[in-house]
Amino acid sequence: MSDPLITTSALELRDALPAAGALLGLDLGTQTIGTAFCDAGWRFASPGKTLKRGKFGADKALLAALIAERDIKGIVIGLPLNMDGSEGPRSQSSRAYARNLAVLGLPILLWDERWSTASATSALIAQDFSRAKRAERIDSAAAAVILQAAIDALAGGFA
Repeated sequence: MSDPLITTSALELRDALPAAGALLGLDLGTQTIGTAFCDAGWRFASPGKTLKRGKFGADKALLAALIAERDIKGIVIGLPLNMDGSEGPRSQSSRAYARNLAVLGLPILLWDERWSTASATSALIAQDFSRAKRAERIDSAAAAVILQAAIDALAGGFA
C-alpha cells in the first residue's frame, strides 16, 4: 500500500478522494486542536470540538475516533504561513503533524490558514459571543473557516 497523499493542492486532494465524502478540518494550536466537519457534498463546514492537545498517540486516538464516528474520507490541516507566503517553524510543525497523522491512511490537505483566526473571531463577535465564550470556541471556529475555504476550492475546482 502506498503512503497517503499529503498535499497543498485542493485538486490533488479531490483526485485522491471518492466522489464525495465528509472531511475533517484541524486548526493545530500549541495547547489545543480545533476540529470542524463538512458534509459529504462539500457544501458546509461546521465547528466541532476543541480537543486538548497532548502526546501524539493520545491525539491520534481521539482523532481516529472522530474519523470513525463521522466516516471521514480526508483531512484538511491549517498551514500557518507568514504574511508573505513563506513558511516558518509553525508551518514545519503542521507538516510534521500531517506526516504523523498519515498513519490513519487518509489523504491530507495542508491549507493556508492566514486570517482564519481573525475571520473566526469577527464571526463570533458578530454573533455576540462573550470574550470567555469566544476563547472556548475560537479554535474550532477557525478550523471551520479553514475547512470551508478548502471545500470551496474542492467544489469549485480551484488550486
